[in-house]
Amino acid sequence: MDIFAKFENKLGPIGDYAEKAPGYFAFPKLEGEIGNRMKFHGKEKIIWSLNNYLGLANLPEIRKADADAAARYGLATPMGARMMSGNSDNHERLERELAAFVGTEDAMLFNYGYQGMVSAIDSLCGRHDVVVYDAESHACIIDGLRMIPSHRYVYKHNNVEDCDKQLQRATDMVKKTGGGILVITEGVFGMSGNQGKIKEIAALKDKYEFRLFVDDAHGFGTMGKTGAGIGEEQGCMDKIDIYFSTFAKSMASIGGFLAADKKILTYLRYNMRSQVFAKSLPMPIVMGNLKRLELLRTRPELREKLWHNVRRLQNGLKAKGFNIGTTNTPVTPVQMHGGLYDAVQLTYDLRENYDVFCSVVVYPVIPKGQIILRIIPTAAHTDQDIDETLAAFTAVREKLEKKLYPQEMPQVNGVLV
Repeated sequence: MDIFAKFENKLGPIGDYAEKAPGYFAFPKLEGEIGNRMKFHGKEKIIWSLNNYLGLANLPEIRKADADAAARYGLATPMGARMMSGNSDNHERLERELAAFVGTEDAMLFNYGYQGMVSAIDSLCGRHDVVVYDAESHACIIDGLRMIPSHRYVYKHNNVEDCDKQLQRATDMVKKTGGGILVITEGVFGMSGNQGKIKEIAALKDKYEFRLFVDDAHGFGTMGKTGAGIGEEQGCMDKIDIYFSTFAKSMASIGGFLAADKKILTYLRYNMRSQVFAKSLPMPIVMGNLKRLELLRTRPELREKLWHNVRRLQNGLKAKGFNIGTTNTPVTPVQMHGGLYDAVQLTYDLRENYDVFCSVVVYPVIPKGQIILRIIPTAAHTDQDIDETLAAFTAVREKLEKKLYPQEMPQVNGVLV
């Protein structure tokens, strides 16, 4: 059998929509300057699908720092992996400043957040070890776990009692194997907007011996008094053994980092294959991230504006009777009921008739019969953006409840999607 033969009949649960989704529901092309309003199919829309939390992407000082660094260094500098020939004072400076900001001894840069998480798990865990992890962990965590030979126990989402139960199972297992236990969870869950119960899980260290690894991709820059993340927000950073985040969200850039004790990161620097055998993060990216971190530290008004918008949007949705779950972070999931065609017609209606662009989530990501419109407020949004969006959501919900949407794929410019 040709290994490619399966592609002809089965593209996977999401790929099954490949013929109808491209360019509109999947792989859409947003045009223009990154911001609260951009163009989609040639028409301006209010954009709620970008993780540009602090609105840094197009600040003049950010654009200048990026341009100056690109002109000075080019994208080739430095050449080679950091271990061999790709290290620099600026890479090390960024690591020192990140560590100081989140309150750890050391930090380590990654080329990509997803890649970094997968490779870190692979490097940390062996066949005698046990990983205990949250059921709603991000795909990068799940893919990292798929790579390792370790025993794995999953606990119900944000359920500390079940985490306790799985830790007991893990403890019994390592008594036999002689390995260790790693607990992995998230600081902010990107779909529900819930904060991970980091402090409560960390408290289980009084009962069990384990290390705690926290993915705080959505919390870094948004949570805590200074934006230092979920550890600062919950007052338990000293209980987090390995802290991870990405530059792709609040920093509006690329790359990621781990922050931990020096001995942990020294081991990882010499054993993480994705970094040992990959070219170093380009200098313009490093210099741009230094500038972004500077603004994150020195411009608290950006975070204050973000939270103004979060409260206005979420309070407005709740006042109009929308279900946004139990989010207590900027991530705002608007939950509705309906089938696939309801979801695509509703999304099309929002984009074409109300000029509101947001991401829609349906089965198989969530159970059948449910629809989530996932909104990401940022510091770049305005009160007018929020008011127009609240009105649009109210209008489409009425159509959904009255079953006015056709049970077929919509047409874009007269062409069936």
